[in-house]
Amino acid sequence: MKTLPPALAERLATGATTLATCWRLVRPDGRILGFTDHDRPIAYDGVVHEAATGFSASEAVARADLSIGSQEIDGALASEAITAADIEAGLYDGAALQVDLVDWTDPATRLRLRDGSLGEISRLDHAFRAEVRSLAHVLDETRGRLFQHGCDAELGDARCGVSAAARAASVVEVYDRRRFRVAGVDDVTSEAFDRGLARFLTGACADRAVEIRTHRMETTGVVIDLWLALPEALAVGDGLELVLGCDKRFETCRDRFANAVNFRGFPHIPGNDFLVSSPAVAGTVNDGGVLVS
Repeated sequence: MKTLPPALAERLATGATTLATCWRLVRPDGRILGFTDHDRPIAYDGVVHEAATGFSASEAVARADLSIGSQEIDGALASEAITAADIEAGLYDGAALQVDLVDWTDPATRLRLRDGSLGEISRLDHAFRAEVRSLAHVLDETRGRLFQHGCDAELGDARCGVSAAARAASVVEVYDRRRFRVAGVDDVTSEAFDRGLARFLTGACADRAVEIRTHRMETTGVVIDLWLALPEALAVGDGLELVLGCDKRFETCRDRFANAVNFRGFPHIPGNDFLVSSPAVAGTVNDGGVLVS
């Protein structure tokens, strides 16, 4: 049960309330945005909560378990701070959310209604709907490493140890928002950027990063195919960085990167075919030794 601050309780007791709801979003990239359902901006704690943005919230239901929760927030894409392109690019995925009940005549008089994060976001025409997840749902997520064949490190991180420096490139031909031809990496072996990352530095997609599906050397040059379509169209001359990719297999780690000592998977775990197989009568030595080298 929430306890009202004395000043807010006194104001409510008068019967004439001057209350508004304020939402504060902290995106994963650190940008802070504020919104309110009041007709004028409300500023406190160094953030101006923008008015007339079309924000509204559904009924909030609190549970004692670790479930996500049932609240949603709806909003029109009326604010210049929230764009359809940013939503599609995932800039609001997992954003921290703070909801306050504020006396708009004295913003210092307020009550924290909820802390959480944004979950699934759907968009339709000029509006969006976002799921609000409680802080407790994090405790219900699977944590720790998995025993699996593939490596669970990211290429270039501290656990991997491989130096995965980015290569500069530029767009020379655009086929669509997922497929384009680049210059500057003609000396890189085909497929080297598969499962890597494309970071766009200039143009309409500047500051976006998208995973690479395939990297092929074709007759016209180096062609990059992305997993997801870009929110904005590319243009010839746009600059980007390409980061090498890895398929997480032991053979790739050993033969391509000479990094078998840091492989973070378990390649010798028997697979389903081995578990259901029966010993061969001849031609196999079943001495308990390693079967995969």
